[in-house]
Amino acid sequence: MAIVFVVGYLAIALEHPLRINKAASAILTGAIVWTILMLGQHSIFPDAEAHGHEGLIHHLLEHLGDIASILFFLMGAMTIVELIDVHEGFRVITDRITSTKKTTLLWVVGLITFFLSAALDNLTTAIVMCALLRKLIKDKETLWMFAGVVVISANAGGAWSPIGDVTTIMLWVGGQVTTVNIIAKLILPSLVCLILPLVWFSFTMKGNVERPENVRQGGHHGGNITPGERNLVFGLGVGALLFVPVFKAVTHLPPFMGVMLGLGVLWVVTEVIHMKHGVDERGDLMVTAVLRRIDLPSVLFFLGILVAVAGLQVAGHLTLLAQGLDKTFGDIYLINGAIGVLSSIVDNVPLVAAAMGMYPMTQFPSDHVFWELLAFCAGTGGSLLIIGSAAGVAAMGIMHIDFIWYMKKMTLPAALGYFGGMITFWLMWH
Repeated sequence: MAIVFVVGYLAIALEHPLRINKAASAILTGAIVWTILMLGQHSIFPDAEAHGHEGLIHHLLEHLGDIASILFFLMGAMTIVELIDVHEGFRVITDRITSTKKTTLLWVVGLITFFLSAALDNLTTAIVMCALLRKLIKDKETLWMFAGVVVISANAGGAWSPIGDVTTIMLWVGGQVTTVNIIAKLILPSLVCLILPLVWFSFTMKGNVERPENVRQGGHHGGNITPGERNLVFGLGVGALLFVPVFKAVTHLPPFMGVMLGLGVLWVVTEVIHMKHGVDERGDLMVTAVLRRIDLPSVLFFLGILVAVAGLQVAGHLTLLAQGLDKTFGDIYLINGAIGVLSSIVDNVPLVAAAMGMYPMTQFPSDHVFWELLAFCAGTGGSLLIIGSAAGVAAMGIMHIDFIWYMKKMTLPAALGYFGGMITFWLMWH
């Protein structure tokens, strides 16, 4: 299983030289990992009878529930963002960002993303900011660089907020961290994690960005939208995304239900707005048309990789990995540092889940340095590789960023921020 996962991972990384879409490699990896697990369960589990086929299927469906909630959230958020996009709603923001100087724009984008991802979450923020960047920058290389900065900023911003990242949500819900404490302890290390890469790019990026011509993809009916309609869709769309954490806190339902509620309201409102114009005139502004623009291969890629990781978790690979880290390093800074680096390769959610299972609250009580450092490392370590975080996967799907390109251009500045943030945390709380 581990070998299949590594081979599949390499195929994803070498997507461009191999000319095989990463989604195909991911789905194949996920399917083969579970096939091996099912057929070889007697050699993996001594008490195979206790697991059995039904037991393993139960595990699979349990994981699938968590995975599906992430995927439906992703699809709902992407649809809302695309809907704002086709109604030119982002002009509310892009018209106000007047600077074309690369360094100035870099800091503006980085800081907006950082604070936005603490309020929304890093995945939604990455989707919104990537849609914005497409309106601000024409050149592909520059666009990818800015998207890379968005990934680093979104992950740094998500780490210090209890609702900013899936892993911090897990630790917050589990009682390992409390709201005020995590913000107080992690906001400065997270800022360092963002500022160091921004300083790095301020020295390497020169010149001005070229704005794309003001044409909207997907149709030529943009001129028919009134400013009132545009602002209404923008306000409702952003409101729907900001409403998700509130909805979750009040109802205790998973975030994807909040996104679905927001999308449903937006869908009805846009249908009513365009009703009088007819399909011929405004067909491309309808949700049914927007749904065709959603990047389904990215969703399937996410499904494949998460299913494969779930297989490794059920078979006990991740627990063995966590125990190995414990034996090798022993020190909480080294253990969490390693978990952060690993989270750029394996999804950080099962890694944090494994750590929560391995270290009981009796060993590390609530608000212990270990949990805060885990939240920081697992949240920001994912920036080291493009597929190490939900924000990275979303940016990869929207911008079609190449895995190897990201590794060459973004891994070093991301590592600079990551280790800089860890050192800051150590200096502050050691």
